[in-house]
Amino acid sequence: MLLYLSGRMSPLAVVIADTHLPRRASTLPKRLLAYLKRADLILHAGDLMDPTLLDELAAYAPVLAVRGNLDSSAAMLPETIQFEFGGARVAMIHDSGPKRGRRNRMRRRFPEARVVVFGHSHIPWLEEEEGLLLLNPGSPTDRRRQPEHTFALLWAQSGEVRAEVLAL
Repeated sequence: MLLYLSGRMSPLAVVIADTHLPRRASTLPKRLLAYLKRADLILHAGDLMDPTLLDELAAYAPVLAVRGNLDSSAAMLPETIQFEFGGARVAMIHDSGPKRGRRNRMRRRFPEARVVVFGHSHIPWLEEEEGLLLLNPGSPTDRRRQPEHTFALLWAQSGEVRAEVLAL
């Protein structure tokens, strides 16, 4: 169910992962910045590589991030994080493992989660089944074998959630 408040969906989280800055790009794409300006929360599912990106993102909205396999331990990011967003329980991890068995594996790891956000593969993924929404935003800067650079939007209110993966 998609809920509207004052003419817009609320609250809104912009979800990104695998930015690999500055290796894959020197900055975030300009088209992404318009969404960051409207965000109530920004989620980064790991492999930011340059921890100063967190400060840049925080200029737009509060940021929650997890450590990716290419992030330095100096970034002081947790491997996983669980939090409440719009009345829904959200968990975030960089690497959710192989596609096969992912849903059951994430359900076991985060039994209270309504949404699990992950990255690592650079493959956008949006699937909702049995009360669990799995969301990988892909990458806004390193599409690898994907046809487009992508990111995601996540709306939640009163425990109801909706997500969308968008191409840049």
